[in-house]
Amino acid sequence: MPKASLFSRFACNSLELSNRIVMAPMTRQFSPNGIPTADVAAYYKRRAQGGTGLIITEGTTVNDAVATMDANIPQFHGKEALAGWEKVVGEVHAAGGKIMPQLWHVGMARVAEKAPHPELPSAGPSGLFKPGKQGAEPMTQQHIESVIAAFAQAAADAKAIGMDGVEIHGAHGYLIDQFFWEGTNQRTDSWGGNMENRGRFAVEIVKAIRSATSPDFPIVLRYSQWKQQDYTARLASTPKELEAFLQPLSDAGVDIFHCSQRRYWESEFEDSNLNLAGWTKKLTGKPTITVGSVGLNDDFFGAFKGQDSSTRSIDDLLERLDSQEFDLVAVGRALLQDPEWVNKIKDERTDELQTYSASSLATLS
Repeated sequence: MPKASLFSRFACNSLELSNRIVMAPMTRQFSPNGIPTADVAAYYKRRAQGGTGLIITEGTTVNDAVATMDANIPQFHGKEALAGWEKVVGEVHAAGGKIMPQLWHVGMARVAEKAPHPELPSAGPSGLFKPGKQGAEPMTQQHIESVIAAFAQAAADAKAIGMDGVEIHGAHGYLIDQFFWEGTNQRTDSWGGNMENRGRFAVEIVKAIRSATSPDFPIVLRYSQWKQQDYTARLASTPKELEAFLQPLSDAGVDIFHCSQRRYWESEFEDSNLNLAGWTKKLTGKPTITVGSVGLNDDFFGAFKGQDSSTRSIDDLLERLDSQEFDLVAVGRALLQDPEWVNKIKDERTDELQTYSASSLATLS
């Protein structure tokens, strides 16, 4: 199938890409004490050299004492960490690529006794890891405001060191998604209750980032229906509910929505073939990124059960892209396994594409 659309240029605000392929964020825990090293810079440089249009880094934590779950997850605050990320930016740009950090707070997914500052409780809107599982007291108003400010400062720092935008991690049952999800947000104040209130935390983060950066600085929001705590969870069961969720975020200043599905080819609602990214673009008019087992035949979590994934044709993906169902395609495991995946697709070297092995998670670089 022709791949012209996949390798066409894309622009949004100040972001200009040579193709439509995005490296999806994937946690690696290879940054000792939260500081990205020269090996991290080399890792991302290889993906830029391999043809990836936009790299979204692994999750990087904002400046809150309980934002991380592991000391080796990279930070996006502090002089040393920012200096490390500035070197990453330099290497990626020198290789002709574009890069933005994913800004992250893990919320109640943090296990306090295994994380830095074990004496501090983890943070969540209601202190719930999942419905019915209490782990801490609800966040205070002061803590909520300080986390919003931390996201804004991280975005300002990203702009200052030359990043090409930022992605806010609002998916998969982490802090922002814990505010979105009614099952973990049982607050009765203005941060909880109806969908508008549950979305307010993210809306205020987007507004604060916009204020701290510039009108043309790209802001991406990643969100998902499913949660790591519950694969069947849904924020919205109908297009109308999804529009009510998305519109305030779009109005606040999200430029691109990164729509996480476990399998991109699955329809989001009955009586329509559109996937989550397709519905999001239709409802907001904003560009969207689709993601979920691109180039592979099974989802990410199968890998952790010892299941390998063989390659899967992307012909249907190209058809959807050609029809403008979505604008960008995020690739995870395939790029983790093979830095040259994009060039191999472009040059039709599909015989060189590899089977993804679960055992390689700890050794890939």
